[in-house]
Amino acid sequence: MLGFERTFTFPFPGDIPSYTTAYLQSTPKLKRGLKFFKRYLYMVLKGQVSLEVHRISSKHKNILWINMSAPSLGDSLMDLSSRTLLKDRRVDLFTDKQNAHIYKEDAFFSSVMSDESMLADINYDLVIIDSYSTRSICVKSKWQSKKEFVGMYGFYNGPEVNRVLFSFHRMNFLLGGLLSENEISSVAMPVLTVSRADKNIVGGSNLPERYIAIAIGGEWEYRTYNYWDQVIQMLLEDSAELNIVLIGSGNGVVEAKKLLALFSTERLFDAVSKFTFNQTAQIIRQAQLLLCCDGGLMHAANAVDTPVVALFARLTAEMQLTKASSAHYLYDRESVRNIKPEKVFKQYSRGLDRVENKLSI
Repeated sequence: MLGFERTFTFPFPGDIPSYTTAYLQSTPKLKRGLKFFKRYLYMVLKGQVSLEVHRISSKHKNILWINMSAPSLGDSLMDLSSRTLLKDRRVDLFTDKQNAHIYKEDAFFSSVMSDESMLADINYDLVIIDSYSTRSICVKSKWQSKKEFVGMYGFYNGPEVNRVLFSFHRMNFLLGGLLSENEISSVAMPVLTVSRADKNIVGGSNLPERYIAIAIGGEWEYRTYNYWDQVIQMLLEDSAELNIVLIGSGNGVVEAKKLLALFSTERLFDAVSKFTFNQTAQIIRQAQLLLCCDGGLMHAANAVDTPVVALFARLTAEMQLTKASSAHYLYDRESVRNIKPEKVFKQYSRGLDRVENKLSI
């Protein structure tokens, strides 16, 4: 075999949700081959091919994890979720500046770096590389040129895949397959550590003691819901005691203002673009439930173990959630905007019933 199959074949036994068939149908073999050879040749030129190993052994106690391929906060949380399996080792993280801040006081990473110069003169036993992209290989070959390494995605770079399950299955394989598939399913979740300082900031923000959260706005049109006003109307009419905290980033500010103009600010609280990602995760942690579209805040809710009602489009829920997730969801093939507000409210009611039943046990 020439190696092309490594661009779409899992680097571990078994199977997880992926869109491999769709990828193979839409991507010419020549394109897959050229990408593989480009990356393989770069590794040869950098003198790295002979340093690749396929297991994390007992001698690998001091590890550097290079994660440069996760373009968003949600992807980063998913790709690095399996760090929990390395809790008996010292692991440092090198990642992009836009992602580094969410791990600043992480319970599993000993140190988090985004400046390459910080890697100088550190002696690691092993390097974990997210994928064999030229960017990641360049960092590794420059600062840890003679060290052994393992790859998480390796040359696998095509199909959409459940990134949490991929991370856990791959890490489990690298560690010798200590966990069964059922055991992986029971623990495969993102994790996020919120610092005491961030908890104190949220604690002093005058949010209500009891509330649900709704994530508004969105980066992509097909994952941005236009009918939160109708959903909120149903929620407030259903319960005279319900409080709602609006959360989101800068792309939700305009919508937040519109919603605050429509509804009483005594029961609707604006936390949109007022807190950091980790602080917003703490707001989600304190919520009974989060209503949201597929995105970074949904993954944050999974990471802090808050139940979600999530709206999906194009990517199905099985591609983004795991069996360990506490989630109800709705799906449309084209856009979340095609999901009727009445269906969102119905799923909310189911989700809240589940929360209340769990609390009463």
